[in-house]
Amino acid sequence: MATWIKICGLTTRAAVEAAIAAEVDAIGFAFASSKRQVTAVQAAQLTQGLASNALRIAVMQHPSQSQVDEVWSVFRPDVLQTDYEDLGGLTIPVGLKVLPVMRAGKRLPSSLPERLHFEGPVSGAGEVADWTRAAELASQTQVILAGGLNPENVVAAIEKVRPFGVDVSSGVESAPGVKDVKRIAEFVRKVRGQ
Repeated sequence: MATWIKICGLTTRAAVEAAIAAEVDAIGFAFASSKRQVTAVQAAQLTQGLASNALRIAVMQHPSQSQVDEVWSVFRPDVLQTDYEDLGGLTIPVGLKVLPVMRAGKRLPSSLPERLHFEGPVSGAGEVADWTRAAELASQTQVILAGGLNPENVVAAIEKVRPFGVDVSSGVESAPGVKDVKRIAEFVRKVRGQ
């Protein structure tokens, strides 16, 4: 089965189009405070009129209910990605799927979700996650591996972890918060073994 791919932290139409052209499975927009942060209106504009089956993922961290509601009403993402512990305090709109984030070093729930996003302690920092722990989780559930991935190390990460999918943000940038369309294409090529 082909490895699922998400390009995250998109902030420009050119980067969105490069991800779509590379036929990724998902595109992510950061609503949490970061160099890649966008508003619901910006995310809607960046994806307007795009013909693609890629999932549109709203990436948050410790969001308020009003933030979730605003992003849902304005952007209409397919998936909400946020820390696992955030989910208990939120009312998730009907039709919005959830991708819980589990972080290296944090205690995991006794019952794992069907699919989870595993990364290092800080999102978007380019810090490599604990691949050994990720591999343990990948033997129990579908893991989307994030944290410090780039075109140079993603093949080794896939070989070690055997994840369901991979997620990259800073690893395909030419400068913090600035996506490089060539690195996006190269990342996808490496994952797909082309």
